[in-house]
Formats: sequence, C-alpha cells, structure tokens
Amino acid sequence: MRTLLLGFILALGLQTTFAQNTPAPAEDVLNAAVAQAAKENKSVLAIFHASWCGWCHKMTVSLNDPAVKSYFDKHYIIADFTVYETKGKENLENPGAADLLKKYNNADQGLPTWLVFDSKKNLIADSQIRPKGASLSTKGENAGCPAAPADVAHFIDCLQKSSTLSKAQLTEIASVFRKIKS
Repeated sequence: MRTLLLGFILALGLQTTFAQNTPAPAEDVLNAAVAQAAKENKSVLAIFHASWCGWCHKMTVSLNDPAVKSYFDKHYIIADFTVYETKGKENLENPGAADLLKKYNNADQGLPTWLVFDSKKNLIADSQIRPKGASLSTKGENAGCPAAPADVAHFIDCLQKSSTLSKAQLTEIASVFRKIKS
C-alpha cells in the first residue's frame, strides 16, 4: 500500500512538473493575444522563433529597444511562439506552432517569422516580401528580422497597415532596425 501511495505521489509530482514546463498550445496563445488586442484596440504581432536562432534574438532586442518599445506596447499585443527547436529541446516548442505557420502559408520561411493579425484574428500582414499587389497567399521571401533596407521597408509598411503609428515613430523604428548587424 505504501509503495502504491508513494508511486501515485511521485507520478502526480512528475505530471505537475511536466505540465508547468510545457509551453501553452500555439492556438491558445494566439486566441488570448487576439482577445487582449480586441479589448485594447490593438493588433497582434505574432513572432515565431527558436532558442538557437541568432536573428530571433536580434529581433527581440530591437523590439525592446528603449527608443521604440513604448510604440510596440501601445499598438500591439506581442505573442511569442517557439518552433523548430533542435533535437532535445523540442519541449520548448509551443504545441501546434508549426501548424499555425503552415495554416498562414509561412511554414517554409525560416526564422524569425512574424504575422500581424487584427483584433478579429484576420491576418493582415506577414514577414514575406511579395510583389506589389500580391495576396498573402502568394509565396514571398522572408524578411525575418528586418535589417537590410528592403526588409526594414517591408516591416515599416506592415506596421503602417496595422497601426496608427506616426510617420516619426515609424522612422524611429526603422532607424533601430537598420542598426542591426549580421
């Protein structure tokens, strides 16, 4: 009886520990971000990254740069998703994150990849640079963490479409991202 009780307590403890360390399902993270965006009259900037991705870290640093962080905080709910981790670190991934990228035609775009949603969960922009006038279903080239002039211009265009950021604020954001070194 003692062994059975001890086994039950150990199993419960392991299950609790595992549950606490498992990231939330991607769809739940996105739905919570969209709900918060609707409450606060903002858009959602969904960013897909991995622990091994240097450009992902640069994107995070740039979004949190003190010169522009308040602009993102005022206009966006930022939702982070971990995806495509290396062998042995798959437990860091949000379950379903790869499926979300596939659903929005970004599965093969590399990292970081970002999607912009309105407060009704409509995709309004993403990190793919496409020919002018092409739909979001048309494949493009991933801007990733915008640093090159064309990538920064695309990012700024997406921010302009999805927020009321002023021209001066967009210029400041562009300046922060242009400083990124490879």
